[in-house]
Amino acid sequence: MKLLVVEDDVHLLRTIQTLLEEEGYHVDPTSCGEEGCYWAEQGIHDLLVLDLMLPGMDGFQIVRRLRAKQVLTPILFLTARDSANDIVKGLDTGADDYMTKPFEVPELLARIRALLRRRGPVDNEGGISYQKLVLMMRTKEAFIGGDKVDLTQKEFELLEYFLRNREQILTREQICTRVWGLESDVGSNVVEVYIYYLRKKLKAHGYDHMIQTVRNVGYMLKENAACSGKSVPG
Repeated sequence: MKLLVVEDDVHLLRTIQTLLEEEGYHVDPTSCGEEGCYWAEQGIHDLLVLDLMLPGMDGFQIVRRLRAKQVLTPILFLTARDSANDIVKGLDTGADDYMTKPFEVPELLARIRALLRRRGPVDNEGGISYQKLVLMMRTKEAFIGGDKVDLTQKEFELLEYFLRNREQILTREQICTRVWGLESDVGSNVVEVYIYYLRKKLKAHGYDHMIQTVRNVGYMLKENAACSGKSVPG
């Protein structure tokens, strides 16, 4: 899972990054509000941990901008501002949770897990699922109806992105940025190649139809063949 942390205290930023990486998350850290907003707008993260007082843009401005652009990534405010007015304003602006500093690490991790559960069903073993398709996040293994599907690292990351955004259209640009990185020079043709690889491996289990092409837009993971009427996710 990919998390974005925006915190202007560089020491605290690195501390949070280390804590989250030790839990197995991939973390993109930044101390700049404008840079954090730009990264969040790409719609490639599973969760945004956001400070309120930031240089460039404050947390309220970032959340308003993201929600206005229909970026639906879960947002957790982590800030020293603890007044009731700030908490209400933060949640009403569009954040999903609000936590004040100083904070207890177990509580922060629990709140993050709770928000991430909204991105897809998670079982007691840390697996996420859709229909008969199950991904075990700790072991990076994929199963369909109990049968293992042998995937490369990139194929697994691609399938995970689809599962976490099931029944939503993902553009080629979003897929490329999420799986290969924001600064990667990989083009959409590579995305198409890996979609082909992934479908081929799913076909052996009768699941290749699950990854549907949305003409001139991108792809989506959905059981039903009808894929119109869905907007691009944040």
